[in-house]
Amino acid sequence: MAQIKIGLFGFGVVGQGIYEVLRKSVNANAEIVKICVRNPDKPRKTQADRALFTASADEILDNPAVNLIVEVIDDAEASYRIVKSALLRGIPVVSGNKTMLAHHLPELIDIQKQHNVALLYDASSCGSIPVIRNLEEYYDNDLLLEVKGILNGSSNYILSRVFDHHAGYADALRQAQELGFAESDPSFDIEGYDSLFKLVIITVHALGTYVAPERIFTYGISTIHDSDIRYAREKGVKIKLVAQVVKVSDEHFTMFVMPEFVSPSKYIYSVDDEYNGVVIRGECYDRQFMFGKGAGSLPTASSILSDIMARLHDYRYEYKKRNYLRKPDYTTDITLKIYARYRTTDIRRILRFEKICEQYTGEESNYVIGEIALSELLAKRPQLTGDDVFLANIPVFFLSRDN
Repeated sequence: MAQIKIGLFGFGVVGQGIYEVLRKSVNANAEIVKICVRNPDKPRKTQADRALFTASADEILDNPAVNLIVEVIDDAEASYRIVKSALLRGIPVVSGNKTMLAHHLPELIDIQKQHNVALLYDASSCGSIPVIRNLEEYYDNDLLLEVKGILNGSSNYILSRVFDHHAGYADALRQAQELGFAESDPSFDIEGYDSLFKLVIITVHALGTYVAPERIFTYGISTIHDSDIRYAREKGVKIKLVAQVVKVSDEHFTMFVMPEFVSPSKYIYSVDDEYNGVVIRGECYDRQFMFGKGAGSLPTASSILSDIMARLHDYRYEYKKRNYLRKPDYTTDITLKIYARYRTTDIRRILRFEKICEQYTGEESNYVIGEIALSELLAKRPQLTGDDVFLANIPVFFLSRDN
């Protein structure tokens, strides 16, 4: 490809990072020719030529000089309209919007095929960690058993302050907001949705199968309590917000997002602060670990730059695993072992445990540890919203291999 002429949508933290990274990159052979924003006159930390800015999407999409759209806006619906419109016009796109991708990926894959155009989005899943491209190019479906990790830097920063620095949860959240790791409304991160959408995208490239977000059990850390932290410390473990997709047989896989008790022997135990860590497990290669900054202006911009550079060589995802004759099917018909802490909410009445392993009743709180079907957790998720309830996964997969 000749020099890349970029139409950039969004000039917030990540958009400004892309602008800075491109200015520093000697070999990128790319320049931004137009930037679409809601308010071109808004003062910004990064200074750019005022003539670059426009409020009109069509001014970029109709510009014959633009041969790559880079989209890094927060609005998922606007992102979808921009990306779809560009692809239908045959313009390749680089996107970082995991919410949009997690809800529309099957349609966008079909459009890419029909119009012979590329959509790249490595930055959508783990910031600076190239998870998507590695899964796409290297890990074969038949040998891959599990992708598991810490996919959200904000919640991980909060839990690191709690477990490594003995901060209270509220203080840790406030500090994360002050440093820009968490939004003023942090629910997208701490309730697990950010991790969920990333997991949906990862699974398409890991196993070739798309699972809609609403079909996946997701539980966050917003209701974690001092008693949960004390329990974890007594057991010598940390609590991390973990997303995972696991092959449970040749025919089936499962996936979920929830807090987990992580022991010191696990790679993700030492993933702290705003970092992400992903473990890829296979039949023949055991575990491989990827670690890096999962959020922030420059780490995300560097991942976007990698996709821009890939377009210089006409790179595109092939989605080879979607064409395999035997792809595993998604199931929630599996048994997990969980810790459920509660106070007044009658967890024992709401959840049907297959087996109770341990239970405790105290003045401050109660908990039960037991085996339960993932389908039961998914069905009862709307009833598990009380502030006095907290759930955590106690890992059961691959125990025989790790000891």
